[in-house]
Amino acid sequence: MLSSAMARRRFLGIGAAAGAAALIGDAGWGGTAVAAERPGPSAARTGRPDVLNLPNGFHPAGIGIGPAPYAYFGSLLGGAVYRACLLTGRGKVINPGLGEGYYAVGLQVDDRQRVFVAGGWGRLITVLDGITGKVIETYEVGNADTFVDHVVLTPRAAWFTDSFNGQLFRLPLGPRGELPARDAVTTLRLGGEWTQGPSDGLTATGIAATPDGSALLVVNIHAHGGSLFRVDPVTGVARRTDLGGVTLPTTNGILVHGRTLYAPRMNDLAVLRLDPTGHNARLARTVTDARFETPCAAAVHGHRLYLPNSRFPQPPEPDLPYNAVALSLPL
Repeated sequence: MLSSAMARRRFLGIGAAAGAAALIGDAGWGGTAVAAERPGPSAARTGRPDVLNLPNGFHPAGIGIGPAPYAYFGSLLGGAVYRACLLTGRGKVINPGLGEGYYAVGLQVDDRQRVFVAGGWGRLITVLDGITGKVIETYEVGNADTFVDHVVLTPRAAWFTDSFNGQLFRLPLGPRGELPARDAVTTLRLGGEWTQGPSDGLTATGIAATPDGSALLVVNIHAHGGSLFRVDPVTGVARRTDLGGVTLPTTNGILVHGRTLYAPRMNDLAVLRLDPTGHNARLARTVTDARFETPCAAAVHGHRLYLPNSRFPQPPEPDLPYNAVALSLPL
């Protein structure tokens, strides 16, 4: 049986060697290192908090923000979902999760304030009412080895990664965002250049759509020292995105905002400029911040970028504080 530390490595896709690689950085590839240790000027103008405090022992792995000024976080310990107000920093647990053995990993929020939650080892996709926390629907997917990791919303579907199998799950949405029947989720096998890692380690983690919406971008922390693949959403054929030598060995959740890709790593944030189709990207800068403690995902609201700190590999003790930090855009 895996130790708890190894289990957390599987959840977050981070090992000691990979972490060391991320800390080396990518300065040799033409990117600009930027320190963001203090709030930017927009923070002073808006008065919004630069740190969102989560419940002690919460252990976040993802973040979702919709049009409304609320951030949603999921816990790896029981699957609770916490909502924080971006204007005040105050928040509360809106759904307690299903308890031991269940997870809330990646999250996305749509314009109806519905929260789509990737359920990790629980093999569940859950859709919550982001106001009340009530479960709207659940979908069971995959097999005994499935870990539903991260999610991206597109106009006609919600897409989820399966970290331990070379496949994605597609939850189709109706013309007005209607949720499907429970048996309507489909599985897309990844092919082409996709390389699946060993059975005891994560492979697919974060997911996003290309800037032009023609394909999906999926992080593969196993192949080529941590890479990004462009996936055809119809065929599953995957082609490696040329990142100009940048590696993503510890990246979990990613965000594409316009033509910018934000990829949190062990203790920094890689900011890359994508071509519209997602075939190529180049490092624009590497952002460091004294408040980073293994940022694990990213979301934007207005002119601010929010990143939750997973604090890996520190064990998630009940009294251990967790938070998310805000950076002003443009970085």
